[in-house]
Amino acid sequence: MSENPIEQRVLANAIRFLSIDAIEKANSGHPGLPMGFADVATVLFLNHLEFDPKKPDWPNRDRFVLSAGHGSMLLYSLLYLLGYEDMTKDELRSFRRLGSKTPGHPEYFITPGIETTTGPLGQGVANAVGMAISERILNSRLGDSIINHFTYVVAGDGCLMEGISHEASSLAGHLGLSKLIMFFDNNGISIDGSISLTNSEKTLLRYESLNWHVQEVDGHNPKAIDLAICNAKLDNRPSFISCKTIIGYGAPNKQGSSGIHGAPLGKDEIINARQLLNWKNEPFDIPDDILKIWRSAGQKGSKNSDLWDSNFKLLNSEKKKLLENAEELDLNSLNKIINTYKKTVSKKMPSIATRKASQEVLEIFCESLSNLIGGSADLTGSNNTKVNEMDIISKDSFNGTYIHYGVREHAMAGVMNGIALHGNLIPYGGTFLVFSDYLRPSLRLSSLMKQQVIYVLSHDSIGLGEDGPTHQPIEHLASLRAIPNLLVFRPADAIETAECWALAIHSKNSPSIIALTRQNLDTLRVTHDELNLCKFGAYEVSSSEKKPSFSILSSGSEVSIAIRAKEILEEEGIYSRVVSFPCHELFDLQSDEYKKEILQPDTKKIAIEAGIKMSWDKYLKESDHFIGIETFGESAPYKDLYDYFNINVDKILSIVRDKT
Repeated sequence: MSENPIEQRVLANAIRFLSIDAIEKANSGHPGLPMGFADVATVLFLNHLEFDPKKPDWPNRDRFVLSAGHGSMLLYSLLYLLGYEDMTKDELRSFRRLGSKTPGHPEYFITPGIETTTGPLGQGVANAVGMAISERILNSRLGDSIINHFTYVVAGDGCLMEGISHEASSLAGHLGLSKLIMFFDNNGISIDGSISLTNSEKTLLRYESLNWHVQEVDGHNPKAIDLAICNAKLDNRPSFISCKTIIGYGAPNKQGSSGIHGAPLGKDEIINARQLLNWKNEPFDIPDDILKIWRSAGQKGSKNSDLWDSNFKLLNSEKKKLLENAEELDLNSLNKIINTYKKTVSKKMPSIATRKASQEVLEIFCESLSNLIGGSADLTGSNNTKVNEMDIISKDSFNGTYIHYGVREHAMAGVMNGIALHGNLIPYGGTFLVFSDYLRPSLRLSSLMKQQVIYVLSHDSIGLGEDGPTHQPIEHLASLRAIPNLLVFRPADAIETAECWALAIHSKNSPSIIALTRQNLDTLRVTHDELNLCKFGAYEVSSSEKKPSFSILSSGSEVSIAIRAKEILEEEGIYSRVVSFPCHELFDLQSDEYKKEILQPDTKKIAIEAGIKMSWDKYLKESDHFIGIETFGESAPYKDLYDYFNINVDKILSIVRDKT
């Protein structure tokens, strides 16, 4: 452990009192974790963590994730002490205020130095696993001189109770992520009181069983903490360090109790804490000699990043391209990649499930984009997420591009967030659409953090058939469309599937869902068009020879039903048009003129989708009709189910004839 002229506990008090002062000024926040974990954080940041405050995005920096995001003032205090330019005393004074860089929980895209958005407990653990996986993948491609760093994550009792942390930790142990180190802030306290109220597990034994290197130390003993980190770095497994801490350490009347978890100390207790810890400084005031030691740690990191810059210049152009994101293609380039496929489909007109079409498109993109990292939650053969060219990522080799996540949907999503946050790689992962319920919290964070994560969700309706209502999504499309900044694609045939994939890969600041069928669908667009029509969100897929009286709006597998109905009506002299709606979100971004052209307000409308109506209401008047399903499904062959629930041609014909 490096020696400083000032005792490390005094240096840690700088974290404690910046946190205390900011929370007191805001009259809101969580002082318990910053005060209790300050000693561990001081040892880690001063003695071990590699970073450069002048280059917060330095690719080879160590990643530090605060999974227990309620303790955000720990992070903000550290960023200020270490010299991150955006973290000023004014920002600390603005803690939890609108527009500040110090929101209540850490937010990735707001504050430089924050690696991920945390707050929902356990998410940061999965993110850290994703970052550690990404580090190993890039290390295998670029070498130790370019990518060779650690990922550190702080988890509390609540994080470890959440199922996502167990899923992610199990995967980490299986993959032998030796560059991942987790600190367990083991203070024995939750919001409701002692952990003994709810938990009697032997957590260290649990992590041993997950194939982690496990240690336990006094979280207020700097030398013991330092030694534990050194030991963790030397082991070939992910490491779990249980740090026995006192929540709210230094507050004589509140420390060690649940009362200090999520409320300001109050003026009297702050006076007591200052006396107990011999901190004689005014609020937000850090003595120069203490600040100098903290700032020197940041300056040391700048030297390391400068050396890295020299090594980067020696890389060949192909390897530089990966780190410079030169493989990011504009939409025109992506469309060119798929146009040959689209042309072939238009000629051959296959009847093919969109999950299979997705696999065919992936074969094309995997040849062109080496930064795609695929995977599935134990449904590879059903989601069709793996192509022949993909090698498996395993403990023994990270040279591959495909991850078997196991039955861990929630962890898969959180890990993919971590891969995306680490940078340079585009993750996609598959499961059934109905199981988006298992991963929704991480999916929501993908959207909140504006991360390019692609969710391949097959078996997208009652069209999956005999597996029945437990596996048939009903409310899912509507509920997913309700998440801000999420693109929900539901392609109607192989051509739309290719276009939706191109849009998902082009979407750098939004996650995407590609909802795919189990059942075969006919090719609808038999005339090749190089334009990506799905980019408009909705377009007229089948027009009327004469002025139409009806517009039939649909998505996915129901578009072909709409077209068949339209053709029958035309024979009866009733004219209609069919609009394919592969992505509501993109359509909503179009101009008012385009929306009017597509919706044609003077026509009567029928919307048809094998799900609930909710997300279609904004396109329909009260007099318009929706054909869908408002109850759970049944177990039967899919064609029988469509007729049983009246999601068919006859239903459309009946409505149109009644309104004509």
